[in-house]
Amino acid sequence: MTESAVATVPLRQDPNVPYYAVTAVLTMGYGSVFTLLAEFRNEFGFSESQLGLIASAGFFAGFAAQVGLAQLADRGRTSQMIKFGVALAAVGMLGMVVADELWMFVASRVVFGLSTGAVAPAMRRLLITRDPEAVGTTLGRLTAFDITGFVLGPALAAVMVELGGIRLPFIVLVVANLVLLAWVGRLDLTTPPGDGVKRATLPLLRIPRIQAAMFAGVAFFLTLAYFEATWALLLDDNGAETWLIGVSLSLFTIPMIVLAPTGGRMAQERGHAAVVGWSITVAAICTLAYGWVDVLWLLLAVSLIHALADAFTMPANQVAVASATPPEQLAAGQGLFSAAGTLVSGLVAYGAGALYEAEGPKLLFTSASVAMIVFLALSLLRYRAAEASSVPAETGGVR
Repeated sequence: MTESAVATVPLRQDPNVPYYAVTAVLTMGYGSVFTLLAEFRNEFGFSESQLGLIASAGFFAGFAAQVGLAQLADRGRTSQMIKFGVALAAVGMLGMVVADELWMFVASRVVFGLSTGAVAPAMRRLLITRDPEAVGTTLGRLTAFDITGFVLGPALAAVMVELGGIRLPFIVLVVANLVLLAWVGRLDLTTPPGDGVKRATLPLLRIPRIQAAMFAGVAFFLTLAYFEATWALLLDDNGAETWLIGVSLSLFTIPMIVLAPTGGRMAQERGHAAVVGWSITVAAICTLAYGWVDVLWLLLAVSLIHALADAFTMPANQVAVASATPPEQLAAGQGLFSAAGTLVSGLVAYGAGALYEAEGPKLLFTSASVAMIVFLALSLLRYRAAEASSVPAETGGVR
């Protein structure tokens, strides 16, 4: 099936919807923590730096899982990785139910980070290999569900906090992940068998097109980490209540649900640089505005424009990596990209909390915006180098 033909298939007829849904449920738990950071500050007396540690712990764990485990999917263990990851998610959410000290919250985030780090590259490999010609639309739709779960979780968490206190969201997520585990056991998780050869992942970084995607990914994940670690604090300091913080994160997902498949398809048809050149620039301008706008409704409006841009950036980067990666290392390539993103996010999320506490939003978001433009420039330079080199684009795993 060609990419253009796949793009005409309505979402309700897409056979991959059950797999998209697995990702959405997992990321509901991942995103729910961020809308509750202000509640953690009020309930447990954590400082902004400690909140940054809680936020970053999951990123560091995800980095370790994606670097260490992604290649197992290329060697025929996709099914085991997905089931193992979902089981870990339930354990991580259970930890958040009983936690009452900083180390317990951090440990729970580590367990949950390991779960998403195991599932994400395995799920992408499964979907890429089932229809390589439709990778743009498929990864775009997966991104839409991923982001949907990430921001639907905070909205539901905010409502449940109002109904039953700060523990209720995590109790519900424990149950949801146990149900998901039973459901995953009934899905067809078979993929083309790997050759069983153990290959190093880091040499993939020598490929110029992967370098271009990595630099663009750093720009994307950098602003995402700043946003995640401090958005609830920024809105809270501007007078927003917890329910509005959750709603704002849910509104952020609407453009992504609608436009992420288009972003992935455009990247496959027109090239990575053509998409991220403008989308990251728009996101950088929005990031700068967060530090200087102190009117609540204007902050919310800027975040929607930011979401429009991110709806194109995220799937474009994933498609670029899939297109440049050798077919026998598809999961490793996706894992390496996500691992780099989670490492950047972990470092930045921890630093963002401390910088927000010490200097406030102006310096925080201005520095983030400048860094985004720098990494975008590096990405475009590496993409042009790849275009000018003698290495053909068709060396990748997806065409």
